[in-house]
Amino acid sequence: MRRAILSDIHGNLEALEVVLADIESLGIESIHCLGDIVGYGPNPRECLDLVMAKCSICLLGNHDMGALCDPEGFNMNAERAIFWTREQLERTDDPGNQKRLEFLGALPRFHQDGKFLFVHGSPRNPLSEYVFPDDVYNHRKIERLFTLVDNYCFQGHTHIPGVFTESHQFLVPSEFGYETVLENGKAMINVGSVGQPRDRDPRSCYLILDDGVENPGEPARHAPKLTYRRLEYPFEITRQKIHAITSLDRFLGDRLCMGH
Repeated sequence: MRRAILSDIHGNLEALEVVLADIESLGIESIHCLGDIVGYGPNPRECLDLVMAKCSICLLGNHDMGALCDPEGFNMNAERAIFWTREQLERTDDPGNQKRLEFLGALPRFHQDGKFLFVHGSPRNPLSEYVFPDDVYNHRKIERLFTLVDNYCFQGHTHIPGVFTESHQFLVPSEFGYETVLENGKAMINVGSVGQPRDRDPRSCYLILDDGVENPGEPARHAPKLTYRRLEYPFEITRQKIHAITSLDRFLGDRLCMGH
């Protein structure tokens, strides 16, 4: 079975449309979203509509939570953006908003499927804990996180794709040709960001997981295989949309061109 795993769309409709078209072209029908559908970007309602229509599993991200409740731990630009996002989702002239808010309010914080755990942040704090590449030097943190992972944990939140290993390594996708097989030990896998990459590559990022199972209940034919997909999208359109909204800081659009 192959499934697409994406995260951190952040209201970027142009990026999401490109990613969904790529997923469809590959014949992948199961899509998991690890949260942060909204926040930062100019099209929260449209992105929510697509996720509701296309994703079989969706988790709650910290920006999704911020759109429902008062944001916690946000910087000034992120806070301004989430308050603007909330205004868009509470507009009474849009009949779809009630359904969108109900969808966000019902999202779980994690999803377990056999040996695969799916979260937004980390296995310890699924909603909001960051696990950065430099955390491999914090052995206590990484070891504690791995005690909470039975086999494989898929996460987002940092917008930086890569694979954490129990041996305190962070493997960047370009280092293994964007494809790798999870043969030994546990792993925490960051799937990257659809709508706001921060690894100095402006291309949208998502992950394909091939779990080696032909049909549910059958033994796996091979170890799980990961394939990272990097896709160019018209970020200049998204940038100009952000610049046109006074409640969104211009930097939120400019950073899309730089991938950080």
